Amino acid sequence: MSKETNTAAQQAFGEAVNTGDLEALHGLVADGKVDHDPAPGQVDGPAGFVAFFDEMRTAFPDLHVEVEHLVADDDNVAFAYTLTGTHEGVFQGHEPTGKSFAVRGVQISKFDGDAKLVERWGSTDEAGIMSQLGLT
Repeated sequence: MSKETNTAAQQAFGEAVNTGDLEALHGLVADGKVDHDPAPGQVDGPAGFVAFFDEMRTAFPDLHVEVEHLVADDDNVAFAYTLTGTHEGVFQGHEPTGKSFAVRGVQISKFDGDAKLVERWGSTDEAGIMSQLGLT
């Protein structure tokens, strides 16, 4: 695929997360997707992302990913982002604090010929989230 097609697929993924339209992820992620940095208990494929982001959006209903810098080639999209949210639901067993967080992260997404995500590497400042919420 072209870098423009893969970039559009990555942007659609971000839009699904930001709007909470998580079912859209089924059309954007390959069934055999491999995540090199999964959340604890996260399964491969679209179901793993749907479950993960459903949990995150329950804990942080205003969860938002803002892409700050993006580069792409014909197979991969890499981007740096800021993740924000307000703790209004249970998160990793912690009751809501009402506090907000803003942390940075990076991700590399590899796409197949159908512009579906097949492989992912990434990292978000999880310690920063816990610290800003007063949970550490």
